[in-house]
Amino acid sequence: MIGYAFMGRAHSTAWARVGSFFVVPAFEQRVLVGRDAVGVEAAARTFGWSESATDWRKVIERDDIDIVDICAPGHLHAEIATAALAAGKHVLVEKPLANTLAEAEALADAAAAASTRGVVSMVAFNYRWIPALALARRIIADGRLGEIRQVRASYLQDWLADAAAPMTWRLRRETAGSGALGDLASHAIDQLQFLLGDLVTEVSARTHTFVTERSGNDGAEPVTVDDAVWAGLTFGSGTRGSLEVSRVATGRKNALSIELFGSTGALRFDLEELNELWFLDATEAIETRGFRRILVTEPEHPYLAAWWPQGHLLGWEHSFVHEVRDFLCAIESGTPASPSFEDGLAVQRVLTAIQSSAAATGASVTIGSVQASKETV
Repeated sequence: MIGYAFMGRAHSTAWARVGSFFVVPAFEQRVLVGRDAVGVEAAARTFGWSESATDWRKVIERDDIDIVDICAPGHLHAEIATAALAAGKHVLVEKPLANTLAEAEALADAAAAASTRGVVSMVAFNYRWIPALALARRIIADGRLGEIRQVRASYLQDWLADAAAPMTWRLRRETAGSGALGDLASHAIDQLQFLLGDLVTEVSARTHTFVTERSGNDGAEPVTVDDAVWAGLTFGSGTRGSLEVSRVATGRKNALSIELFGSTGALRFDLEELNELWFLDATEAIETRGFRRILVTEPEHPYLAAWWPQGHLLGWEHSFVHEVRDFLCAIESGTPASPSFEDGLAVQRVLTAIQSSAAATGASVTIGSVQASKETV
């Protein structure tokens, strides 16, 4: 694993727990890689890794390494993943796939080429593995919502609402690529495209940075990414959608909300109540029709048979366990993993189109018209 901060801890927890609940191929947590020798050594001990290192290139060359899990900042994804795929390593990479459309396209091509040699790759859009959202996908695929006409997605956080919050790499365009757009909108867009089995074809968007300067190690530093994004979405099927993401939404801690409205039913989900899915069957008699809560803790629900008795709730971290489980099973069976690098590229195209639309003060931009460049999203 490369990276040991927030995502490194989440992924390490998943690697440590997955074999206790699911039948997966045997593996070892061999090496944790980071830039600070003292810090990564301490993290390796804490997270259950056998050893630590500071040079990811040397680790990737080792014959005893079969899988590379990339939890480093976005500007490092392309170089590390390309090298790992070329070395024949299976690759799991945190979202978004890359910081630029050009990098994402190159990575998708590299993954496709590596797959012909039996190399498996996957992007870590972990919300696909929340049981309630996996159940939503099943309900939609079964046609319970009929023709889906419109969708709404918002992902709101407030960790940057305080103007005194300090500068981090996530606020620099050269390292993060974008702000709430790549950090939060990537999750929401992937989830909508996954649930609908459909791709965004056109966007109209605006972005804004509310706090344009923050305190860094050497004094005031300009914030070069967005704080919030608003977008209208059109899907290939004709479904219309709205998207709102923010890291300055005071009072909202980690609120991914999704609503889908079809001709014969509707669904809604809120990450802050992640064990619940609300479903309305519009074919029922009007006297009893209404949203009903599904507590997604039954063994018949996705992934739940491996966990606790009915009614015993799961948490955010369990999505990563399910993610690692499916990745390992794909490696064992030699089948493609999902979400693929091609899925990551599809999200990157939408992110780039949103940025292009915002630069044109909300003008409509079709996904096919977006051209790759070396500029960050």
